[in-house]
Amino acid sequence: MEFTIGGRLEVRITPADVGKRVSVRRRTDGGGAGAEFTDAVGVLTSWNNGVLSITRKSGESVHIVESSLVAGKVVPAAPARRRGPAASFGELATVTARAWQPVESEALGDWRLRAAGGFTRRANSALPLGDPGLPVGEALGRVRDWYEERGLPAYVQTATGAEGAQELLCAELERHGWRREVSAEVRIAALAPVGDLEADVRAVRLTREPDAAWLARYQRFSTPGPHVLRVLGSGPSVWFATVPGDTGGTGNADADPDAPPAAIGRCVVDGRWAGFMAVEVAPEQRRRGLATTVMAALARRALDEGASAAWLQVEEDNEGARALYDGMGLAAHHRYHHYRSA
Repeated sequence: MEFTIGGRLEVRITPADVGKRVSVRRRTDGGGAGAEFTDAVGVLTSWNNGVLSITRKSGESVHIVESSLVAGKVVPAAPARRRGPAASFGELATVTARAWQPVESEALGDWRLRAAGGFTRRANSALPLGDPGLPVGEALGRVRDWYEERGLPAYVQTATGAEGAQELLCAELERHGWRREVSAEVRIAALAPVGDLEADVRAVRLTREPDAAWLARYQRFSTPGPHVLRVLGSGPSVWFATVPGDTGGTGNADADPDAPPAAIGRCVVDGRWAGFMAVEVAPEQRRRGLATTVMAALARRALDEGASAAWLQVEEDNEGARALYDGMGLAAHHRYHHYRSA
């Protein structure tokens, strides 16, 4: 990255640039002949008492002593993706929320408080997509109270790494003592190539509701109840995929439907978008292409319903799933994070 004017390093940012995306270089060893430097790129979230805070697209906050700066400048917003469908953060945030709806919700200004008996953080967290109508500190107090009334931990879901995302709110949450617990990528791609994946989809059974076998394979179904089924069944057009366990992916669609499934998946079709969730394969059936088979079958059904773009969410530490989705052409659009109240 280039910081120089006429061959000289310059710091061209000020506290007035808080909220903008910046690139900075700082000295890491206090100076001297053997000085070493490191760079950081992200949103400048504060500049107080001689210390800058920058939130990277990963959600990580970097704190930099002003006196260590040797260069800095404002840079354009994160560049638009060069392949796959065009999508804004606001559009994806709305679509992903519709695909995993809570049992109970309440508005707090433009924030949405969501609860579903504790089943997943996504359905039991505040979704801030605008102004809460209150100072942030007061709004966070309301969030805590709302979840405490329901016997649930208080979470806020935020996003980083895309134009219009919420780095400033992430920094504000940290200042109020909230701590990031889980981060995940939202990935997107054109849908047709997913449907064109080489797979024998005859083994896949598609249904509108999850049956007992599907639920038995689903890892998050450890606390069954109507609230779980409400969340799983929510969305504009929901499909559940099952590969019966005794087919081995061979295409025998007449296999025993009560056998433990070899693989499962869920897809929600919403306009041009198809969202993929709960793609799971039995441990003894892995590395046989069944996850690809499930994705292809669901994608073909979504294409039949007029969808053209795919999205999914994958936790950053799930290396196996990330490698699989890399191979399918699903690229990271932004990251989302769950912050928990201290």
